[in-house]
Amino acid sequence: MKILLAGIIARHPFGGVTWCSLMYLLGLRALGHEVFYVEDTGECIYDPQKNALSLEPSYGVDYIQRTLETFGLGNRWSFINYDGAYYGATRDTIKEYCADADLFINLSGGAWFWRDEYMQIPKRIFIDSDPVFTQLAIAKADPSYVKFFTQFDHLFTFGANIGTSFSDVPTSGFTWHKTWQPVVTELWQTTAPPIRDQFTTVMTWKTESFTEVDGNKDREFLKFIDLPAQTSQHLELAVNGPHQLLQKHGWLTIDAMSISLSPWDYRDFIQNSKAEFGVAKHAYVIHRSGWFSDRTECYLAAGRPVLVQDTGWSKHLPIGTGLLGFSTLEEALNGLNELEHNYTKHAKAAKEIARDYFDASHVLPALIERASV
Repeated sequence: MKILLAGIIARHPFGGVTWCSLMYLLGLRALGHEVFYVEDTGECIYDPQKNALSLEPSYGVDYIQRTLETFGLGNRWSFINYDGAYYGATRDTIKEYCADADLFINLSGGAWFWRDEYMQIPKRIFIDSDPVFTQLAIAKADPSYVKFFTQFDHLFTFGANIGTSFSDVPTSGFTWHKTWQPVVTELWQTTAPPIRDQFTTVMTWKTESFTEVDGNKDREFLKFIDLPAQTSQHLELAVNGPHQLLQKHGWLTIDAMSISLSPWDYRDFIQNSKAEFGVAKHAYVIHRSGWFSDRTECYLAAGRPVLVQDTGWSKHLPIGTGLLGFSTLEEALNGLNELEHNYTKHAKAAKEIARDYFDASHVLPALIERASV
């Protein structure tokens, strides 16, 4: 199958976001499919060197090239700037590729335009990595925004409970199929023991997107902010947020950007961690979305057990060994204690869960099968 994948590598040039697109590209290629990457959001890129959005896309363009050429995809991409300028492959090259392509995958809004060349691809799917926010935006949107989603043959989401009786998120007449982020597990596996004797995570405290939803991570995190004072475990956050406040409550903190400037820095941070402790966005929790983090999947693939807040994902994934959930402070403390005292057992189970539930060789065939209907 010939596949065009739209992602947001340049728009958000950080390790975690990059791996999301990469593992689709690499996983699909490993299954024998031909892949090409395009980015067509109509937005400016974020330039970490300037710590600002930039009208000049050189940082993002260079970042895509450096990343994809590592995997033999250095001539298999095109970035369309907000002003319509093409970088990498030309529009004519994209048109030629789309002319006999079989499937268009729009990951996380990697393309917000229905160009003629995209429309002529027989099957088109959207993958929603930010459930609840997407559905609430559709419910409140003007007709042109809603029409954008009607042009897809199928809609997929990382929110496993969206459209079921377990979640109250409005679907506005759309059908959302459950999927997980695929992980190329062999790229994350390591035999080295963790360097850090710390539970870690990578997180953003609060974003300005969808502020009317009031669904950011800060609201949930405050419920657990005193956790370090009640445990002997070391808890470290790679965080874009209020370092002084967090440190005052006993959290170890480092700048999230410092470990996210490349896919390799991000992977090293996860592989060098003892385990993950993660809190979810308020919107994911309050609406029982069933969202499960692509970052957490990477911890599991690295053989690092995880203790993460339950958004309703426990209805779909094995819980208790390797993967532990919590909803209260007491459950979080019990989980930390359990992982500390039975670490080897949980580390082994973590790898098995990644392989059985998230490996690209399992996730992607099911996605392709549904997309082909």
